[in-house]
Amino acid sequence: MKISTKGRYGLTIMMELAAKNGEGPTSLKSIAEKHRLSEHYLEQLIAPLRNAGLVKSIRGAYGGYILSKNPEEITAGHIIRVLEGPISPVDFTEEDDPAKRDLWIRIRDAIAEVLDSTTLANLIEFHDEGKMDNYMFYI
Repeated sequence: MKISTKGRYGLTIMMELAAKNGEGPTSLKSIAEKHRLSEHYLEQLIAPLRNAGLVKSIRGAYGGYILSKNPEEITAGHIIRVLEGPISPVDFTEEDDPAKRDLWIRIRDAIAEVLDSTTLANLIEFHDEGKMDNYMFYI
């Protein structure tokens, strides 16, 4: 299974909203500029996230989007499924060799376990920890 730009950019949107959780709405324009992404493409991705109840839109001059739940309650699995569909490394049928089918099922379940056990809060924590690696200190 290869995650497309829909899933990757969708996670980017959601991580930005999670990082600013409680600070008010965030515009897609600001996310697009920060990550050098197409605002138009992000607008296409936000609609299914809103329809799935993961984000809320705020109208007005200072409008934008906010998470509809706490970052601890939204998993990467939910976001990926909304944008990419079911998680499966390959399409398989009951006619497939049972050994291969078992392998594909175990791979699918392992991927789902990682995605479903990783929350936006975890991703923000991982991201923030990664920033520390970019600093150089000289004496």
